[in-house]
Amino acid sequence: MTIVAPADAAAIARAAAILREGGLVAFPTETVYGLGADATQAWAVARIYDAKDRPSFNPLIAHVADLEAARREAALPEPALRLSTAFWPGPLTIVAPLAPGGAVCDLARAGLPSVAVRVPAHPVAQALIAALGRPIAAPSANRSGHVSPVTAAHVTQDLSGKVDMILDGGRTAAGLESTIVSFCEGSPVLLRPGAIARETIEKILGEKLSAPERAEILAPGMTPSHYAPAARLRLEAHELKEGEAALDFGGRLAARAEPGTVVLDLSPSGDLIEAAANLFAHLREFDARQIADVAVAHIPERGLGEAINDRLRRASTTKLD
Repeated sequence: MTIVAPADAAAIARAAAILREGGLVAFPTETVYGLGADATQAWAVARIYDAKDRPSFNPLIAHVADLEAARREAALPEPALRLSTAFWPGPLTIVAPLAPGGAVCDLARAGLPSVAVRVPAHPVAQALIAALGRPIAAPSANRSGHVSPVTAAHVTQDLSGKVDMILDGGRTAAGLESTIVSFCEGSPVLLRPGAIARETIEKILGEKLSAPERAEILAPGMTPSHYAPAARLRLEAHELKEGEAALDFGGRLAARAEPGTVVLDLSPSGDLIEAAANLFAHLREFDARQIADVAVAHIPERGLGEAINDRLRRASTTKLD
C-alpha cells in the first residue's frame, strides 16, 4: 500500500526512514513532484526505474542539501560555482564530472563518470534531504511518458501501489522541470531548457550556452549512448565458450561453467530489480579483472528486463576508446 500524508514533521521523519531502508517516497519540489530513493543504494534506485516503467537507465538528478554537499558529489568548476551562487536553492541542475569519493551510485548515474546535482528550494524537499542525510535520486514522480505531476493527487493516479509513501506538500510552484547545464565539456552546455531561462543563465556566466555536440545521455531527456565495458559481450548465451567469463541471471550459466571460471550473477533468484541494481557494478568488475570475453545469459524482456537488455545490447556494440 502507498501511504499518502500531509508533509508535516512526523511524516517527513517517517519518509526519511523509508528511504534509508531502500524504499521510494514521492515528494514536492519547486518544479514538480519527484520520485525519490536513496541515491547511494543501487537497489533502491532500481526500484525507481521499475515504478516508472522507464524504458532505459537514464541518469537521475541527485538532490542535495547545499553547495557543500553538491561539491562532495561533483567536481564543480568556477563557472558552475557562479551559477550555484545565483540559483541555488532553486530549479537549476548542474552536470559535472564525478568528484573523488562521490556517493551517488553507478545506476543513478547510468554508469557515466559524471553526476547531475541540484539543491531544491522547496521546504519539504529540503527537510527530507536533511532528515535522510544523503543525496536523493529523483526523477519526476510519474509513469514514463506521462505528464509530470504537480500535485500529490497526480502522483497517486500514476504510482499508487508502486511507491511506499507520497508526501503531500500542495501544488508545486513552477510546474516545469529544472534547467540542466553541463560542465563536462570545454564550455557550458544547455542539456535541457527548464524553469530558469537560457538568457538568465548566460547573463551570470557572461557567455553563451552551447548545444550538445554528441548524442550522449548526460542528463534526463537526452538521446542514449552509454557506458560500455572493455570486454566483448556475447548476448543470449546458453553455454560458455573456452576462455569466457559469465554474466549470469538466475544461475543459468553457472551449472555449465568449468572450475575457475569467473561467474557474476545479476540475480541468483531471477529478480529483475536486483539484476538492475547489480548491472553496472558487475560490468565494472569484469573491467577490473581485465576479462576480455563475457557470455551473457538470457534475461527476460519484461519489466526492468527491457532496460537491462537495452543497455547490454548497446554495451555489446560500443567499446571504450
